[in-house]
Amino acid sequence: MYDPQQLFAKLATLGIAQRTVEHPPVFTVEEAKALRGNLPGHHIKNLFLRNKKEEMWLVVALEDRAIDLKRLGEALGAGRLSFGSPDRLRRHLGVEPGSVTPFALVNDETHLVRLALDRGVAEGGPVNAHPLVNTMTTAIAPADLLRLFEATGHAPRWLDFPV
Repeated sequence: MYDPQQLFAKLATLGIAQRTVEHPPVFTVEEAKALRGNLPGHHIKNLFLRNKKEEMWLVVALEDRAIDLKRLGEALGAGRLSFGSPDRLRRHLGVEPGSVTPFALVNDETHLVRLALDRGVAEGGPVNAHPLVNTMTTAIAPADLLRLFEATGHAPRWLDFPV
């Protein structure tokens, strides 16, 4: 499993520029808003979800999007969705609760986690996400985030919120 420094090295290998700032640990969007300071660009929330068939999704959406899990499950054709357990999160994405991030797809080498991406994330300025830990925030260009997904073999399923 990658750690933040290995993630930064992977980004550099792919020619992806990033800017990282450190901050106290944050576990919710509200805490992030209060502690992150003035970081330009998109701020996101990330949901690690599963269904009864044990299929898993990482849903990446703009932080202020309302997400109805029932409607999201219908939109994804996944049926009823619930949050994945901390153990499942660690096993498949290699991060702790509170550190869920699109960068964690570097740890899903078996491609068992499907990616659902808010179309709004690709529009505009940089995307700010935790680099595998919730004590830092890393900003990269939306196009570079898509290049990272391609490099890890995770094609996004684009969603328009609300779904």
